[in-house]
Amino acid sequence: MKRLCICEICSCGRHRCPHQPTALYGKASETCVLTEYTEKFPAYGGHSPPQSLKPLAVNQGDMGRMEGTTTFKTDFVPYKVTRRPGRQQAEYEPSPGDIDLGTTYSLDFSPYEVQPFAPSRPRERVQATGAKLDTVPTYKEDFRQWGVCKRELKKPELTFHPPDGRFVGHTTFQDDFLPRGLVPRESFKPPVIPAVSDIPFNGVTSNQLTYVPHLLEARYVKPPEPYKPSSQPLQDLTTNRRDYQGLPGQLAQSCKPDPVKMASDVPFQSSTEFKERFLEWPVALPLLHKSLDYVSPTEHMDMTTTSGADYIPHNIQPFISAKPFNRSTKSTAPFQGRSTMRDDFQPWVAKRQGIVKKPEEMQRASGRMDDLTTFKAHYTPHQLKPTVSFKPANAPLRTQAPMEGGTMYSTEFTPKRISICPASYESPPGFAFEKSDDRGHKFYRKLSSNNRNKMVVMPKVVPVVS
Repeated sequence: MKRLCICEICSCGRHRCPHQPTALYGKASETCVLTEYTEKFPAYGGHSPPQSLKPLAVNQGDMGRMEGTTTFKTDFVPYKVTRRPGRQQAEYEPSPGDIDLGTTYSLDFSPYEVQPFAPSRPRERVQATGAKLDTVPTYKEDFRQWGVCKRELKKPELTFHPPDGRFVGHTTFQDDFLPRGLVPRESFKPPVIPAVSDIPFNGVTSNQLTYVPHLLEARYVKPPEPYKPSSQPLQDLTTNRRDYQGLPGQLAQSCKPDPVKMASDVPFQSSTEFKERFLEWPVALPLLHKSLDYVSPTEHMDMTTTSGADYIPHNIQPFISAKPFNRSTKSTAPFQGRSTMRDDFQPWVAKRQGIVKKPEEMQRASGRMDDLTTFKAHYTPHQLKPTVSFKPANAPLRTQAPMEGGTMYSTEFTPKRISICPASYESPPGFAFEKSDDRGHKFYRKLSSNNRNKMVVMPKVVPVVS
């Protein structure tokens, strides 16, 4: 009986076996039916990737010895650098006299005898017995110490011994590259020398030798044709004017009333509807709440406080400021308002210079201006005709014929039976699971007609016609 994979049983194309390419024990004889590409396009073993023609990145340097001198070493001249002299600080001189180390705290504070603080916590009672304490824990009793010998080190012995001779600081680069000096490069550019010939220049060209001059004929000039006016009158009517003649109509009249001042000789009546309907009502003053009179207490009031009762007054010397008093430097002599600025610089009588105006080149006309333009002189007024709108009326197009509701889909659609993919079931009907290979493919065996009748009947699917 042929075995089928779940990929081959599927009819909707959405059910696939899990692909496991990293199998430990694979069978090369069986083909993978996971994709169609692996079946139709086999692998070719004789194909090799193209080789790169890029040269190898090998540094081909000069084999001569390198000279360690640079332009900085040859051009730089060392200078003697001295330290910049710093600012010398002045020596500290203590001020004469004694320092008064007395403070207001030491003068005002009086020491008190302080009793040690008695804790309110009860004393700790140690409940000890006279028996001997066994200090051997269960760990020492259960886990005995094993006799473990020390492991030998597998580290190799150091056979390197530093040399006893003097260290030579030469490198392989200094030994292999010998200084050969600077060799100027030879220029392959040709010399800029003009090539001068001794033979005189021959300016005769092939055109001068082979050209034969011909006489030019007189140019034909076409005589101008005289203008002949047309005998027919000019038709200046356009298709728009010819087809759209327009309808006679009148100009739109304004519905705005004339601005006529409404005036009347009747005296103004001061009475209004508000004054006639809304009469004045008597309003009473708001009632004010009268506060109670203050009655002082008859008993004696104790004005003593805790601070006044517990505070002990001390004889304290008032603080004397060491700042000198401000002495007024106001002088009683009269103020002298004269200065050298006022004496030396006297005000000059200066006049404002008039504006220097350039005389006008064009003289203004003294006569009356004629404001008549060429447009006003040649314009001929015409009677305006209102334009007629040829826009069709905004009315819906309706017809009495019934609407044809048939479509190509409703006429050509053929209802088909909707089938359920057998691979969507947990166990496909009509198939029995046989085995799964190392790549994850599940193979099913198709049952015979006798075994198929014993299986559960699939639910009937009714086709849906849209």
